[in-house]
Amino acid sequence: MKIGIVLSNPPGYSETFFVNKIKFLKEAGFEVYLFVDKVSSESNENCIVGYSQGNGFIEDARRKLITFFRLCLSPVKVFNLFSQNRKDGLGLRQNLISIFSSIHILSYKLDWLHFGFATMAINRENVAKTIGAKMAVSIRGYDIAIYPLKCTNCYDLVWEKIDKLHFISDDLLQLAIANGFRESISHMKITPAIDIEKFKYSEHIQNKLLRITTVARLNWKKGLEYTIEALSYLKKGGIDFEYSIIGEGNDFERLKFAAHQLDIFKNVKFLGKKRQEEIIEMLKTTDIYIQYSIQEGFGNSVLEAQAMGCICIVSDAEGLSENVLDGLTGYVVKKRKPELLSEKIKEVIHLERQLKLEMISNSVSRLKTEFNLEVQKQRFIDFY
Repeated sequence: MKIGIVLSNPPGYSETFFVNKIKFLKEAGFEVYLFVDKVSSESNENCIVGYSQGNGFIEDARRKLITFFRLCLSPVKVFNLFSQNRKDGLGLRQNLISIFSSIHILSYKLDWLHFGFATMAINRENVAKTIGAKMAVSIRGYDIAIYPLKCTNCYDLVWEKIDKLHFISDDLLQLAIANGFRESISHMKITPAIDIEKFKYSEHIQNKLLRITTVARLNWKKGLEYTIEALSYLKKGGIDFEYSIIGEGNDFERLKFAAHQLDIFKNVKFLGKKRQEEIIEMLKTTDIYIQYSIQEGFGNSVLEAQAMGCICIVSDAEGLSENVLDGLTGYVVKKRKPELLSEKIKEVIHLERQLKLEMISNSVSRLKTEFNLEVQKQRFIDFY
């Protein structure tokens, strides 16, 4: 079976879910093609790159030449795609965008064409049919929780053309339904998973100083400003701590200033991007892991933290309340409520050691049975 996966860029260092999926499918005997709009320096994945403007005259000319040859190789498919798009009401400009953004796909014969994010399928709704493939789409968070707020009814045509939907949490499916998806269309939940041999529990050494960690992009939807505000209440209450944020993003300056204004600048460490091995070492000494996102599809980092034996406190954003079972494997706090988050952190600090160990045991056991890579591998095979 031949499967094409469509992304904007090759998987980045934090997108292990795509890397693992491609690996699984290849191991299971599938032929996998990765189609991307532009190249990235972060991935070693072999991929088929679409047309995008090059840096410099020579590179741009080379890409235009490649695009021209691709148009010549698939004239019938180009015409069919153009005709089908016109039937669906796409204007000339949208139609040309559809063709040029898909030209690197049209010459391939596939069984499935799978758009890794729902946004990737917009203006490409007829590509799968044009090449004789079934169409699959994944929803992972931003694409279904935020993007439709900016572009209403953006998925109406996607839902008409789709053969199967992949979603990573029940809340995301409900958002899709609210945005026009019909439950009569085939759909399947496959949650993220982690390497339980790599992220393995070892009993933590009791730290003299409370260590709190978050792994996240420095982006507004990760709720880091609310987390910093919650921690400022801890400091006012006389509790000392070290808060480490692993990740990069556009909100770096804003978050540093927030820590300064809230008088916890010396307590917060912005560590930037870290290799997986470095993150594992950090989690070994973490007492509390916090993911207080405003919007979160599921949260691989939370799975990793649970597997390493960290007590996890998360918000109730989308898939996080499926990721962490409140009171059993960690704690779920209503989002945008830093006072509540602060109180929950205090509660965890004063939790009896035996209760902490029971919670850690529950989370590690659940990770091994429900969120390991072998389970995910079989579910993706079943999906296709």
